[in-house]
Amino acid sequence: MSAHIVYDTAPLGSLIRYSDGMPRPPARFAKKLAAWEQRNGVGRLVRREPPRERPTHRTQAAIILDEGNFATGNVVLVTVLRQHLLDNELRYEIVQRPAIGMIRVLLPIGDNLELLHLAASREAAELWLAKTRHDRARLEEVTADEVCADFIEGRVAALRDPDAPKEI
Repeated sequence: MSAHIVYDTAPLGSLIRYSDGMPRPPARFAKKLAAWEQRNGVGRLVRREPPRERPTHRTQAAIILDEGNFATGNVVLVTVLRQHLLDNELRYEIVQRPAIGMIRVLLPIGDNLELLHLAASREAAELWLAKTRHDRARLEEVTADEVCADFIEGRVAALRDPDAPKEI
C-alpha cells in the first residue's frame, strides 16, 4: 500500500513496515547495507502532518514514524523519528494496530495530535505521564468501535498464512 493509505486509514500507534522491495544486501557490504536500512524498516505511527501553504513555500503531507530510542540505562538520549512524504515510492504495510483497551498518550501540537506513548492500560499510561510530566497531554482509549470500524470499512487486510514467506 502507499503512504497515502497509511495517512488516511492507520490509527495513531500502529506499527508500520516500509520497504523499497529490494533484498537485504550481505553484511560485508557495509555502505549498501546502510543505504538499504534507510529505505527499509518498521516504526510506530506517531503523527500525521497535513500539507501546508506558506507565502514562500509549500510543504507536502507526511507521516511520522517513531523507529526507537537510543538510551543509557533509563535515560533516553535520542528518539529516532522518520518523516515519510506521501509521494514517495516506498511500499507500506500496517503490521499491527493498537488493541482494544490500550491507552494513547497524546499531545496536541497546533491542529495535530502527536502520540507520546502507547500503554497497555490506563494505570500504566497515568504512571508514564506522571514520570514524564507532559502538562498538555491527554489520554485516549482505543475503543471497540474504532477497531470494528477498521474491519467494517475494509481497512484491515485479511490475515496471511503464518507459514507463507514474509515480504520486507
